[in-house]
Amino acid sequence: MEAIYIPELLKLPEQREVTPVNQFLVDLPTLTPVRGQVQVAHQGNYLEVCAQAETIITLTCHRCLKQYNHRLSIDTSELVWLASSADQLSDESLEQEITWDDLQETLPAQGYFYPDTWLYEQLCLAIPPRQLCDQECIGIQINDNSEAQLRDQLRDQRWGALESLKRKLPG
Repeated sequence: MEAIYIPELLKLPEQREVTPVNQFLVDLPTLTPVRGQVQVAHQGNYLEVCAQAETIITLTCHRCLKQYNHRLSIDTSELVWLASSADQLSDESLEQEITWDDLQETLPAQGYFYPDTWLYEQLCLAIPPRQLCDQECIGIQINDNSEAQLRDQLRDQRWGALESLKRKLPG
């Protein structure tokens, strides 16, 4: 997807651009291309960005560690405030006081909007934080014999000589 030059949106009919999406996003490993659309509308001092998209990703179950496919679908919108050049933060200043009002997405009014980056962020936010292959997943089953074998395998072999010496001592 191409970057959108924000002042160019003002010249478009209804001051909006609709971008169809049917591609893989670079940093998002998916099984299918991301399909849908991103709509960016210039509303004077902010952009209204809406997206409907879906893809399929492979997740790992947090209980049993089995991999499974998950349909990732979004239908979201966001307001991105446009800051005039006087409002832009200085790159030279390393320390700044941030108020609650500053905790919002802003872009320079004469800058670019990158729909692929925004779509990537929205899809990442839609990935479920609790990843379960099935609601009834009981996790990894370990019986007592395999647990003892696993403990023996994980034991540090460098302590073996000390263990044998310990067995020879009277007790």
